[in-house]
Amino acid sequence: MNRLGGKQAIVTGAGSGIGRGTAMRFASEGARVLVVGRSKDNIAETVDMIRAAGAVADSFKADVATEQGTASAVARCLELYGALDIFYANAGCTDKNVALKDQTIEEWEEVFRGNVITSFLAVKHASPPMVARAQGGSIILMSSSGSLRANGGTLAYSACKAAVNSLMQGAANVLSGTNVRVNAILSGLVETKMTRATFDQARAKGLEGKIGHITPLKRAGRIEEIAAVAAFLASDDSSFIDGQMIAADGGFSSTHPFARVAL
Repeated sequence: MNRLGGKQAIVTGAGSGIGRGTAMRFASEGARVLVVGRSKDNIAETVDMIRAAGAVADSFKADVATEQGTASAVARCLELYGALDIFYANAGCTDKNVALKDQTIEEWEEVFRGNVITSFLAVKHASPPMVARAQGGSIILMSSSGSLRANGGTLAYSACKAAVNSLMQGAANVLSGTNVRVNAILSGLVETKMTRATFDQARAKGLEGKIGHITPLKRAGRIEEIAAVAAFLASDDSSFIDGQMIAADGGFSSTHPFARVAL
């Protein structure tokens, strides 16, 4: 499959987890990929894995929660590859599941910056070079099925991902007529560095088989499954999909499951 042949992509948060898996998927489908993250060693490892498979990738160390970090990543992609066709704003962070009365403004601001500001900056800086080319491009924001209703995740994280959804829809309409598409992936529970504590806790209690049991598919997701959705949205196969929230959550958002969240 070579759906992304001739395309240039940026993937943020690509030093591990879903970001790494998606960078590898994009490269395997023919894209040249700029692997962006805050850990020089981690993103270099991702690049090594991509190159070992015979594909093209380069690394760029940046904090995409800052204006300079995102702008510099876009500039580097244009310098290396001459264009930008795909921007996957995967980088994000979460909060701790603590009682609402014990949460702080500083903690909420950190989660807001790590999820909403990173998405805003992705759209702001990725869209101009895409708009300048007739073929446009695809901007993919990372959200969560926990953004859709209560008890799907921790409070600050869920609220911020809901803001990402709104930003995505607004951006798609702001960019109307430019052939730049903006969509969001609403991921369900997947084992990554950010969620590993949940999985480790379940394993320690002998409850690993219960993870994801509240979804119709009765399991957690896999990194490659989210990467496959991202590759679809990055490709021309999704050319008529814009401004949409695409849930990849095992059916979690199709019903009203209840998970205990500290209040």
